[in-house]
Amino acid sequence: MPKNIKPFFEEEINKYSCALHNHEMAKAWHHLERAHVIGQRFPIQHTETHWKMLILGCRTGNFKEMIGQVVRLVFGAPLSFINQIPVGNVGSSRVSMTRPQPIPKDIQEILME
Repeated sequence: MPKNIKPFFEEEINKYSCALHNHEMAKAWHHLERAHVIGQRFPIQHTETHWKMLILGCRTGNFKEMIGQVVRLVFGAPLSFINQIPVGNVGSSRVSMTRPQPIPKDIQEILME
């Protein structure tokens, strides 16, 4: 991940961790999804967000999310190595893993730096 993008990814991961610590699960998901959009083109960060989503799915007892994240870790994360990812996809099971989504404007600006 380029050095100019990494702080934004790390900021979202930190916000996720704070929300998780405060038992604010919806907020935790929100920040993981944002981290996913920022990091999905970079294999390490892409895989990291799916791993954290799997753990969060386990912590919340969300079976659909657990299964969805296992599938994404096995099939989706490796696709970032060959740049075959649906741009803007938030990475959680509430959205099909093949569906592109609009990238929020603030994240677009981060990715264009």
